[in-house]
Amino acid sequence: MAKKGKKYSEALKLVDRSKSYDSKEAIELVKKASTAKFDETVEAAFRLGVDPKKADQQIRGAMVLPHGTGKTQRVLVFAKGDKAKEAEAAGADYVGDQEYISKINEGWFDFDVIVATPDMMAEVGKLGRVLGPKGLMPNPKTGTVTFEVEKAVQEIKAGKVEYRVDKAGNIHVPIGKVSFEDNQLVENFAAITETLVKAKPQASKGKYMRNAAISSTMGPGVRVDVSSFTN
Repeated sequence: MAKKGKKYSEALKLVDRSKSYDSKEAIELVKKASTAKFDETVEAAFRLGVDPKKADQQIRGAMVLPHGTGKTQRVLVFAKGDKAKEAEAAGADYVGDQEYISKINEGWFDFDVIVATPDMMAEVGKLGRVLGPKGLMPNPKTGTVTFEVEKAVQEIKAGKVEYRVDKAGNIHVPIGKVSFEDNQLVENFAAITETLVKAKPQASKGKYMRNAAISSTMGPGVRVDVSSFTN
């Protein structure tokens, strides 16, 4: 097991690992325990009572956080004609078709999110081998395969986040930066928690939201009491 640094060990002393805090207290602790010299990302992690191996218990989607993520996403849009012009007007960083497919095949990845119109997916789909492992493949469930490219680009720029349950039933979502006001992080956390509660599959049995935690990039996790969201 890797040895934890002195700063991390000191930060860990601030947190009662046996306790679940309300979201406001948790945010305060996460910020207090943040010791890095850069503006750390604050992330929420959820353990859900689902079986991801079953198709009817997959959880995947996207939402716009009330206060964004604090990160400016670079958006690549695959579109032609009027839809390409629409994407450019909406603020997309890169817009095109075959030239960007070729660049990606050559190893270019200077973007964070891809949006594609449905008529481009036959070509974009050929990039699945390189985009899939990086989680960059456009998907209708997250609103990144759409003819509404203006809306898609604007939402991503405004702080849209994707969420997807992993093989162990966990979901990790960035909810902002340590520099955010406490109430902004609390409201972002509440928004993603409520979204996940509403996304509960009918096939899920037993306790659905088993536990949740908030942490900064370099700091310890702080358990959060989410019972108020599930009652």
